[in-house]
Amino acid sequence: MMDFKQTELQGQIKDVIKDFCEKEIRPKMMEWDEAQIFPVEVFKKLGELGFMGCVIPTEYGGSGLSYFEYVTVVSEIAKVCGSIGLSVAAHNSLCTNHIYKFGNEEQKKKYLPKLATGQWIGAWGLTEANTGSDAGNMRCTATRDGDGWIINGTKNWITHGKTGDIAVVLCRTGEPRAKNNVTAFAIERGTPGFSAGKKENKLGMRASETTELVFDNCKISDAQRLGEVGDGFKQAMKILDGGRISIAALSLGIAKGAYDASIKYSKERHQFDQPISSFQAIQWKLADMATKIQASELLIFNACDKIMRGDSVTNAGAMAKYYASECCVWASTEAVQIFGGYGYTKDFPVEKYYRDSKLCTIGEGTSEIQKLVIAREILA
Repeated sequence: MMDFKQTELQGQIKDVIKDFCEKEIRPKMMEWDEAQIFPVEVFKKLGELGFMGCVIPTEYGGSGLSYFEYVTVVSEIAKVCGSIGLSVAAHNSLCTNHIYKFGNEEQKKKYLPKLATGQWIGAWGLTEANTGSDAGNMRCTATRDGDGWIINGTKNWITHGKTGDIAVVLCRTGEPRAKNNVTAFAIERGTPGFSAGKKENKLGMRASETTELVFDNCKISDAQRLGEVGDGFKQAMKILDGGRISIAALSLGIAKGAYDASIKYSKERHQFDQPISSFQAIQWKLADMATKIQASELLIFNACDKIMRGDSVTNAGAMAKYYASECCVWASTEAVQIFGGYGYTKDFPVEKYYRDSKLCTIGEGTSEIQKLVIAREILA
């Protein structure tokens, strides 16, 4: 029997995050959003609180939390600002977790303490312009050169691609579409031949930096290889299993934020001499939101339970990510509708939830890819 009752630690984390968000994020989040500012100082402070290495063991500078606490961190931040929640999720679950899961002891000791404490910001590069879901056909290559590698190519849609101090990059080391043709490397910013390209001008999540990674005859040593040659794609799929829990948690937070704002507004907004919360049309919207949000949360908890037990989380993570992300978009749309014309202005919070929500159905595997994963799992 799974027990999803909030623990004392989760309650404490929730209180700390709420206080942090009100003091450090809410006052400036619209300024960051408008100007697409990535507030590095915020992540340094989150690192000091232990939230940049949530599931990393304490021996490597992390907090040693479970996925239940990690979901609490991401969702509570996302209730206030999806951009900050997204960057915390990407840093924790992609770059940092990849090094923890597949790096050797020397690599873990070198990089994890800096990442887990927020001293360094991490990036993770899989996607390319022409190979989103078709990762086996990537064009960014790593070619053997003596005792090292030369990397050429470009990665797109990379969170922290410009500001990140280190990037885990998946490169093709075999023929296109061949089996075991991808290898992972950890590449530090400042390495000759490694630079940031175009910064994307996005609909939402605008304070979470998204840029290209560009490699032009970038030479690295073999010591920067993560795991065995050819194991990169397998590694990426395992990382994305956990990463989907992160995006599900992000989606949950945005949906909860939109729902809370809708509850508050429906009680304050009066029409025909009564609050609009007294109208059945509004009540039904709120009832649907509450139900779907709780369903999302239970799917996420189920995935957390499986990953903590060491069970396969491929299906559970895909289900959680798929349902929670679609719920997030739907709930934020309903929130704008409840707010009416005011929901379409930047004077109220729901327009930002609306803009931020859509990425959740795209990033780390689209909803269509999640359904493909689920179908394969249930038919296996």
